Parts: sequence; structure tokens; C-alpha cells
Amino acid sequence: MFRSKMTRLASLTLLGGATLFAQGCTQLRSHQGYIGDQTLLSSVQPGVDNKQSVEASLGRPTFTGQFNTNEWYYFARDAKQLAFRNPRAAEQYVLKVNFDPAGNVVAVKQTGKESIVNLSPEGDKTPTLGRNTSFFEELFGNIGAVGAPGAGGGGANGPN
Repeated sequence: MFRSKMTRLASLTLLGGATLFAQGCTQLRSHQGYIGDQTLLSSVQPGVDNKQSVEASLGRPTFTGQFNTNEWYYFARDAKQLAFRNPRAAEQYVLKVNFDPAGNVVAVKQTGKESIVNLSPEGDKTPTLGRNTSFFEELFGNIGAVGAPGAGGGGANGPN
């Protein structure tokens, strides 16, 4: 009887552990950004619409251009993620609307997953222009340079 209870307890523990392990391997799905109707997204026309009509039909943009506030972006992405891996885009939609200075639509561009860029850094180091210095050269490189003639490190009143 005691052995039967121990066997049952061990099998329940093993089953519980396997269930938890299997849950860690399930695929997670997520959605980010704008949820819009394709008919409305396709209805924005250059020369016909302006900022007010675009905002009335599509709502506020997901974001505006960083260097040009006359560029509006509507962005949506569906992603999948397995366990502890990084999420991967399953679908993506970007609608870019360009306005002239008067606020009229001059161009509309739709893109998808083809605009995703996969950046792969070279190991743990980002390539830069300039000198390649080691850790110790960075740490001890300025010793003797501070306050040296011609180094630009004058006193409290600056260089004479």
C-alpha cells in the first residue's frame, strides 16, 4: 500500500513537471500597433485627402516622422515567440502618408515584411571609425596627458 502511494505520487510529480515543461515550449503570439480596416487604409488618396480627413478615417498615426512632421506612419505587426527566443515577425504592415506644407496628401506608400532589417552585430563589439584601443589603453591612455604642455589642459583660468 505504501509503495502504491509512492508510485502514484512520483507519477503525478513527473506528470506535473512534464506539463510545466511543455507550457514553456508553447508559441506565444502578440500584436503591436494599429488595427485598421484594409478598405479604410486603401481609401487614402493623394490629391483628395488632407490631414483632417486622414485623421478622421484612420485616427491618429502610430508615429510621425522624426525629421519631417508631414510624414505619418500607421504601423501593425503580428509576432510569434517560442519559449525564451526573441520574437519573430509573422506579418507586418506599414502605411506611410506624406503631406505637403499645406496639409494635403501627396504620397501614400504601403509596405510589409520586406522592409524588416535584421541587424547582426559582430560579436560583442560594434564596428566604429577611429582608433582600435584595448581595455588597458582606454584605462591608462590619458595618464600623463592631463595638464601636459600642448594637451589643452590648462589651469582653472584656462590656457594662457
